[in-house]
Amino acid sequence: MTRAAVITVSDRSAAGERQDGSGPIAVAALREAGFDCDDAVVVADGADNVERALTAEVVAGVKLIVTTGGTGVSPRDQTPEGTARVVTREIPGIAEELRRLGASAKPAGMLSRGLAGVVDPHGALVVNLPGSPGGVASGMPVVLSIARHVLDQLGGGDH
Repeated sequence: MTRAAVITVSDRSAAGERQDGSGPIAVAALREAGFDCDDAVVVADGADNVERALTAEVVAGVKLIVTTGGTGVSPRDQTPEGTARVVTREIPGIAEELRRLGASAKPAGMLSRGLAGVVDPHGALVVNLPGSPGGVASGMPVVLSIARHVLDQLGGGDH
């Protein structure tokens, strides 16, 4: 069974001030799709925290990592910056489709700066989702629609 992980990026959730409302939605979708996925890991905002959390999952052999939160424009929203330090090749079409869907639901959806990409040579796919439960619920079908194909390609599969 392919291993997946969810990393929730939120100062308030990391401090215990707010329950993680988005991570469990992503975890449930991954499990329902047949991935082996532990409960979401919660880290505080900031590029360094995101980089550390992503690196830990990649080194542990996780092949699909979904982050939630930290993709907006506030000063602490640095998930894309931390992700950029870990991915070796971006897949902009995934992030573009997620933004398109988000903006069709509400204009603020176009403000998401989330990235998607692969981590070579580990064969992992990383996708940033927004922190809202609605954004995660609408984004997970996009992630799941291409995840197995990407992972197959990273593992040497044919087109």
